[in-house]
Amino acid sequence: MRVEITLAKATPLPAGALEALTRELSSRIDKQFTDTHVQVRYAGSNGITVMGGSKEDKALITDILQETWESADDWFDPQ
Repeated sequence: MRVEITLAKATPLPAGALEALTRELSSRIDKQFTDTHVQVRYAGSNGITVMGGSKEDKALITDILQETWESADDWFDPQ
């Protein structure tokens, strides 16, 4: 399965946040879905694409993304 998260480039994240989000999200998704490639990048708008998964998989990955985003204080250190 492949997961692509796009973030609106109009609201950039702090330096290093994109890479940290990719690592944390990959780690969390891998616990539920092995061999899943996760990519987080800037684009024109926010979005999530799940290729090779069901609607239920997308819903679960969306929940994982929400939990990851809400817990950023726990795993992201902007230094």
